[in-house]
Amino acid sequence: MEATLHALGELLIKAIPTFLLVLLLHFYLKTVFFAPLARVLDERRRATEGVRQRAEELLAKAAARAAEYEEAIRQARGEIYREQEAQRQRWQQERARAVAEARASARAMVEKARAEIESELEQARGLLQARSRQLAGEVVRIVAGRRAA
Repeated sequence: MEATLHALGELLIKAIPTFLLVLLLHFYLKTVFFAPLARVLDERRRATEGVRQRAEELLAKAAARAAEYEEAIRQARGEIYREQEAQRQRWQQERARAVAEARASARAMVEKARAEIESELEQARGLLQARSRQLAGEVVRIVAGRRAA
């Protein structure tokens, strides 16, 4: 067992330069390779993060602008609907006015026709009375002439 320990001790003594070389390589790679690589990756992450933040800001601005445009479109549509409603009401008023004028004109025509009919009725009554008097006179003459005969 002592030989094993002795061999192990010699092996450890021979491994010290390799251990120191690996330790030296570790610190060398850490300073020469991994530190610059970490710096580059950190810069890349910051740049990517900056671009992402800028993109988020632009998206927020675009969304705000889109909302403004939608609001403007909604207001424009509302204005168009109001104008259409006003035009429709004007047309209804014009139509109502035209209907009222047509009714007034029809009433006037009916009244005129009624007056003409009344006038013709009075003339016809006058003619009938005159004709009935004439016929009554003839009937009286005929009846009186037959009695006298």
